[in-house]
Amino acid sequence: MSAQITYKPNFAAVVLQEDEFALFRDLIYRIAGIWMSPSKKLLVICRLAKRLKHYGLESYGDYFQMITGTGGKQELQMAVDLLTTNETYFFREPKHFEFLSEHILPRHKPGRALRIWSAACSSGEEPYSIAMLLDQALDHAPWEIIATDLNMQVLEKARSGLYSIKSISQIPGSYLSSYCLKGTGAWKEHLLIERKLRERVQFMHYNLTETPPKLGEFDLIFLRNVMIYFNQETKRQVVARLLSLLRPEGHVFIGHSETLKGISNDLRLVQPGVYLKS
Repeated sequence: MSAQITYKPNFAAVVLQEDEFALFRDLIYRIAGIWMSPSKKLLVICRLAKRLKHYGLESYGDYFQMITGTGGKQELQMAVDLLTTNETYFFREPKHFEFLSEHILPRHKPGRALRIWSAACSSGEEPYSIAMLLDQALDHAPWEIIATDLNMQVLEKARSGLYSIKSISQIPGSYLSSYCLKGTGAWKEHLLIERKLRERVQFMHYNLTETPPKLGEFDLIFLRNVMIYFNQETKRQVVARLLSLLRPEGHVFIGHSETLKGISNDLRLVQPGVYLKS
């Protein structure tokens, strides 16, 4: 009697066919406005291979059919989370925080809450960095931060306020002692953002390619290091949506490697990565 042999596909060796890559490329563009060049094919393989293994699927085409079919909404969000890049750290591009501290906050009119939108906030380092600065600079003056992202997984991390101890290198010492708790025991390699700061930042799920929710008007919008993933037309659409919620004389911050030249006539460059709404 011969032993029964059960076939198990080698998921590491599953090939992503060109037509399958095109399906995922078009999908992420339709959902998130992100255009993936042919060089991103390996990224799709690396990010999704474990999902094929999880479901016992033998091709990326099968996985695509699953996430786009009836009942695949939850796994579709998982795929979007995996395929969107989220690289950030505390006080990234410090010149922006210097501009906020030296030029915007001193001119803010007292009595009205300063409202800031951290769009594409990723895992929360950006809005928490802003919150630290505001809490120290504005004393008891009212302020509010709304932070949004497409990726549900990074939003959960942001809400928790829990980060690797390696994150402290970019946080100024005075902020570190005032707003961060160092873990002990099993958590000694982590730091936790103080509750009083976590309670001041509201995290929400939002796709920049969709009509924004009714959030009210903002004095500042941070849209940093996300425009590089959009084509020109998507950039125009995204900026137009956000500008509809920016007060006159409000500021937009983008990444230093990005530009809004030719995107909107309502914005004037103030310094690298900082624009003023006219």
